[in-house]
Amino acid sequence: MTEETTSRTTCCVVGGGPAGMILGLLLARAGVEVTVLEKHGDFLRDFRGDTVHTSTLTLLDELGLWPRFDALPYRALTHARVRLDAGEVDFADLTRLDAPHPMVAMVPQWHLLDMLATAAEEEPTFTLRMNTEVTGTVRTGDRVTGVRLADRAEDGTLGPESELSADLVVACDGRDSRLRAESGLPLHRYDVPLDVEWFRVPRHEGDPDGGLGRMGRGRFMVLLDRGDYYQCALIIGKGTDARLRSGSIQVFRDFIEDMNPWMAGRLDAIADWDDVKLLEVSLDRLRRWSAPGLLCIGDAAHAMSPVGGVGINLAIQDAVAAGRVLAGPLRAGDAAAVATAASSVQRRRTFPTVVTQTLQDLAHRRVLAPLLSSDFTGQQDTEIPLPVRLIDRFPVLQWVPARLVGVGALPEHAPEFARRAPMPVPAG
Repeated sequence: MTEETTSRTTCCVVGGGPAGMILGLLLARAGVEVTVLEKHGDFLRDFRGDTVHTSTLTLLDELGLWPRFDALPYRALTHARVRLDAGEVDFADLTRLDAPHPMVAMVPQWHLLDMLATAAEEEPTFTLRMNTEVTGTVRTGDRVTGVRLADRAEDGTLGPESELSADLVVACDGRDSRLRAESGLPLHRYDVPLDVEWFRVPRHEGDPDGGLGRMGRGRFMVLLDRGDYYQCALIIGKGTDARLRSGSIQVFRDFIEDMNPWMAGRLDAIADWDDVKLLEVSLDRLRRWSAPGLLCIGDAAHAMSPVGGVGINLAIQDAVAAGRVLAGPLRAGDAAAVATAASSVQRRRTFPTVVTQTLQDLAHRRVLAPLLSSDFTGQQDTEIPLPVRLIDRFPVLQWVPARLVGVGALPEHAPEFARRAPMPVPAG
């Protein structure tokens, strides 16, 4: 590369999702020169994870960003229920949590990311490059010393490659991480029996609010209250999407109505199969999250199941842990200390990752797999899982799933250098 096609930053963060933006903000507030690379031209993606959990809301408070978040169009979920053929069971009550904002906030992810980007761009050492795709890493020996990148046009074509050198590259580019794949870091995969179909259904006045799980007759779906519509997730058997789509969309509508007769008359909103988005579920974890010059966090380090909707919040907690330990060594330019700090992120975050993935794996094998063992049109009765029966009998136990989902096994708090007094909402 010529001088004109090579640039430099202290920390290169690949991926402008929640983890990447939080890490960029924290490092910039520590005075570290940080560049976040996002391959898209905006954050407008449909059916991304839109849940912002209690632990993340507490973090936003500590960062001084609660007034800005509170101005966003979010929907507060404080209760989760499971609706069975025999009736409805309260499952989680987030109001039992001892936290400033005991809820899950449903907010379009692009609003959250725009807010974080605006806050980060107020720091002089922060750079966000949109429409910039990373095509690979730059190495000196076995050490990652930067990335190769190219500008991305609206039609997806890439311009000439250039290089961005960095003391540390952090992969926040998700479960399909190019950097993770290129790194060769060893990966542990769980067997996953399910995929998810995402779609929207209009919500009417008087409909159930909050989060609702529908379980019965060999079927399971989740409905998340977004105000004027439900964001719906239908659980299907792994690899059955093609068979499902080979049929008529009307068969799919009829199936949803049979599960939820109260939705009759509104399912024409699912116009065709383009309105139904497949999420191919994976559950995996890197055995090592770092290599010389490279650190993976969030889904790039551990792809999570949608069970509990906790993936975004775990990724954000990874970013907070990384920002806390990396800020000092990166600011000092101490390569050995940076390497030590990067490896310590895995030691800090392994416990909550393993706990969460173990619980998700148990839910897959003990609850969801038996439900999915029948045909798509199966009509078998479903036994109420033991945890649901216990929570129904002893309501105080609703604190347990609320804690696991809303807060997690090891919540992270903003480091002192990143904390601010409540920041006003920018004009306009």
